[in-house]
Amino acid sequence: MNDSKSPSTPLTLAEEFAAAQVWWQDAGVDQDYEDVAKNWLAQDDAPDMPRNIQPAFVAGEPPEKKIAAAPERQKPGGAGQDWPTDLATFQSWWLAEPTLDEGGSFPRIPPRGKDKPALMVIVAEPEPQDSDTLLSGPLGKFLSNILAAADIGADGLYLASALPRHTPMADFPRLHADGLADVLHHHIKLAEPQRMCVLGRNIWPLLGHDVAQGAAFLPDFDHEGRSVPVLGAEGLAELLRSTARRERFWRRWLQWTDG
Repeated sequence: MNDSKSPSTPLTLAEEFAAAQVWWQDAGVDQDYEDVAKNWLAQDDAPDMPRNIQPAFVAGEPPEKKIAAAPERQKPGGAGQDWPTDLATFQSWWLAEPTLDEGGSFPRIPPRGKDKPALMVIVAEPEPQDSDTLLSGPLGKFLSNILAAADIGADGLYLASALPRHTPMADFPRLHADGLADVLHHHIKLAEPQRMCVLGRNIWPLLGHDVAQGAAFLPDFDHEGRSVPVLGAEGLAELLRSTARRERFWRRWLQWTDG
């Protein structure tokens, strides 16, 4: 005899309740849940919690984020009134003053030459090969050939760099804004050159020049009542790579020195 009911026979309330329990068990739900949220960290719900301990944050509110202020960058060279007032002291200070650069794996290299030179050559930075002498690598040899052709000997030359050490990817616009130009101007003032040759687009702005104008418009350097004629050109590496740039530089050099 088959005791099952036909589909058309209505279930009793007890049968409907039993069928619902079987359905929920098959679905994996075997606990009771409430729709109302409950704060389990509240003092009333945690009688064993010490009264002086508070939850890390209130439910629903994110914890406060503390953002550390960026350290203030120091002006290159520090306070200007403390800068050396003679060239020999400046050259020693160039190697020791901590605010002049941000460190690196390459050594600091001093400028070379005596004051009141016929020509002061300024480059952006020492060569990677430099250990004791500025521009002692292939770029320095290239510059020596240029100066020999121009009949300028070591006695009439002062060689300087805008940075004390070789610094790959140096941020010259930021260094300019921080005050690197002031240090370079002070260096020129102490050296007292008759002429200046500035080799490197990234250092032209340190002398008040707009790079977009090109080297032909690099003005004389006027500082504290002195005006120094200036010849600007691309960096030594660019001149060495390009015959056309070397030829253009040499024509401009001849026009500049004949004037």
